[in-house]
This record gives sequence, C-alpha cells and structure tokens, in this order.
Amino acid sequence: MRALLGIVSRDETTRQFLRFIVIGVVNTIFGFAVYALLVTLGVSPQPALAIAFVIGVIWNYFTHARFVFDNKGLSKMPIYALAYVVVYGFNAVSLAAAQGIGLGPLVAQAILAPVAAVLSFFLISRVLTGQFPVFGGARD
Repeated sequence: MRALLGIVSRDETTRQFLRFIVIGVVNTIFGFAVYALLVTLGVSPQPALAIAFVIGVIWNYFTHARFVFDNKGLSKMPIYALAYVVVYGFNAVSLAAAQGIGLGPLVAQAILAPVAAVLSFFLISRVLTGQFPVFGGARD
C-alpha cells in the first residue's frame, strides 16, 4: 500500500493523509459493522455505540499506529484512547440528536461516521506524531 501511495505523492503529509483515509475507511466499516451487529442483536443504540467504541479504539490504535503513522508499541495508547473519548462524546451527542429528529439508529450513525472520522484524523495525527497535519506549510 505504501508503494502505491508513494507514486501518488512525494509529500509525506499527503501520503500520510491518504493512508489515514484508506485505513479510516477500513476502521469505519469495522466499527459500523460491530455497532450494526449489536443493534441487530437487540442492544439499544447508545450501549451498542459504547461497546463498538471500546472495540474500535483497540482495533484502530493498531491500524493507525502501524499503517498510517509507522508507530510501534503501546506507549501512546492511553492518550490515543483519550482522543477517541472526545470523538465518542461528539458521536454520542450527535447520535442522540439525530434520533431526536426522527432518524433511525443505523441511518443516523451511517451519516455521522464520516464526520467523526474527520475529527479523529486531526486528533489522532496530533497524538501519534506530536503535530497537527499541515499541508504545504509549517508544522507546529
């Protein structure tokens, strides 16, 4: 995958962003599948979201650290999990609001998942690299 993305761009930040998108799609599908399975099995939407969140954080840490940011080990797992708590809070509040306007739990989460993924990119980039992603400019 890295060789393919290397052809697309020579800029490391852009390559990293493209890897994040590819892995993010995989992670989003995985997380939504866990959530959908739980809802289908009769778990209420909010507990299903919480369970999918915990499973997803573990899965996502390893895929992001390894395939996107070339980071190994567990040293950043606690702060990574904290970043995901922020994403979860946004997602949980937004899910409740979407259901409050009449959307079903699966449709609501399908709409919210991409938004949560963008938010997570900025937070996870900071956690795993120590920098916010910047395209074509100075990094903090």
